[in-house]
Amino acid sequence: MASYEYKVIPAPTKGAKAPGLKTAEARFAATIEDTLNAQAAEGWEYLRTDILPSEERQGLTGSQTVYRTLMVFRRAKAGEDSSAGDVIQTAQDVAEAVSPSVDVGGPTRREPTLTPVQPSRGDPAPKPEEPDPDAPKPEGPEPDVPGPAEPAPTEPEQPDTPKPDAPDPETPKKD
Repeated sequence: MASYEYKVIPAPTKGAKAPGLKTAEARFAATIEDTLNAQAAEGWEYLRTDILPSEERQGLTGSQTVYRTLMVFRRAKAGEDSSAGDVIQTAQDVAEAVSPSVDVGGPTRREPTLTPVQPSRGDPAPKPEEPDPDAPKPEGPEPDVPGPAEPAPTEPEQPDTPKPDAPDPETPKKD
């Protein structure tokens, strides 16, 4: 397990002036960003910001509680190996112990298997299988197979009888 050392600094309370930054929000954000980048350049990893109470003297005999905003950073102690290698090695050992059948050559890819889907209640009935044309035909009378469908007889059209909703074609149109 890795050991860390911590660094706590007061968080900026006011944004510093910077070229191109006109609003107080933008100046404050740039100041926080500069603080984080300066600590990261020294190897410190930002962990969190805390607000903690602090008692301070007020006047000659009194005291008051002031809340301070502090930024907490951490880094691994010098001289110790990074724990990332240990974590990776432990994960590999666990993976090998769980599935010892994996080849040393690398991970294998398992292809999904496709199984036929059984129709459920809402599915239409499956189509019947077509008979094999090379199979011998059964002896006996052939079953009645309906022939090609004949078109339905059409009713003869009535000569020039207007429909009740349609205007009479012989009536002149109004302009």
